[in-house]
Amino acid sequence: MFDLPIRSVMERKKFITAAPTDTVSQAARLMATHNAGAVLVIEDHRLIGIFTERDVVFRVIALAHDPKTTVLRDVMTTEPKTLGPTQCYGHALVIMQEHGFRHVPVVEDGKAIGIISSRNAMDPDLEEFVADQRRREHFR
Repeated sequence: MFDLPIRSVMERKKFITAAPTDTVSQAARLMATHNAGAVLVIEDHRLIGIFTERDVVFRVIALAHDPKTTVLRDVMTTEPKTLGPTQCYGHALVIMQEHGFRHVPVVEDGKAIGIISSRNAMDPDLEEFVADQRRREHFR
């Protein structure tokens, strides 16, 4: 799992984007609709930031900003660390651990193509657990 290229484990379905002029409320609705923990902020087809569920708590709610009027440009993480799709997933996990990230944009040829999440590390184990549990139930 950890030697797999990021491309094979990154989240494509949950790869959502927003404009820097979108409000926190708009971004939060997008995140809720797609069950995603982060939004990549794109301007002129270029990644300029990332806005995460932690940003909602620490940069909006904790500072008493109004989510309906606060725009992402004012509360996003600018110039986020990115990874390429051919780097190994283990490297991504190390980067996330070292910097305290839960989400890292995946960029290829200067364009955002997906997002990698620390939650991805649990998915294969969880799938195996569920499959094993179903086998046990089948044989009861």
